[in-house]
Amino acid sequence: MNVEDAKSLMYEWVESPSLRKHCESVAASMNYMALKNGEDAEMWTVVGLLHDFDYERYPTLEDHPFRGSEHLKSIGVDEKIIRAIMGHGNHTGVMRESLMEKTIFAVDELSGFVGACVLVRPDKDINNLEAPSVKKKLKDKAFARQVSREDITQGALELGVELDVLTGDVIEAQKKGI
Repeated sequence: MNVEDAKSLMYEWVESPSLRKHCESVAASMNYMALKNGEDAEMWTVVGLLHDFDYERYPTLEDHPFRGSEHLKSIGVDEKIIRAIMGHGNHTGVMRESLMEKTIFAVDELSGFVGACVLVRPDKDINNLEAPSVKKKLKDKAFARQVSREDITQGALELGVELDVLTGDVIEAQKKGI
C-alpha cells in the first residue's frame, strides 16, 4: 500500500477533522523518523496514516486496532504495516520488536501532545514551538489530560532516545508535514 492509497482509506473511514489531523501528524512524524534512520519512508508514513483509521468505527480496546488490522489483512496490506499498527497500543499483546514498531508507539501520543501545545500558543505556530516548552507542558497533568505521559516516556525508552531529542524530532516533523 502506498501513501496515497493509505490516505484515501483513512479519509474513507475517518470523518472527524481532528482525528484526520492526528493521523496526518503521526504520519509526518513517522516519515521524518524513517528518513532520519535510513528506513522505508513510504511504509512508515502508511503506518502513521492508518494507525487509528478504525478508531471511529471501533473505539473500544476490544476492537481497536484489531478490526482495522483485519480489514488491512483482507485487502493484502503488508504484514509489517499491520504488525506496527497492532503494536502501537499496549493492550494488543504485540511486543514491539522492529524500529518501525517502536517508533509508531513513541510518536503517537507525543505527536498529539505537540499538536495540543501548538493550539494553546498565542500565535498557534509550530515554527515557534521548542522542546523545552513541550517538556514544561508534560509536567502539567491538567494539560491535555487524555495524553498518556507514561506512553510518551516508555516510547522514548524503547527507542533508546532521550525524550528531549524525540520531542525535537516530532516538532521538526510537524513543521515539515507529509
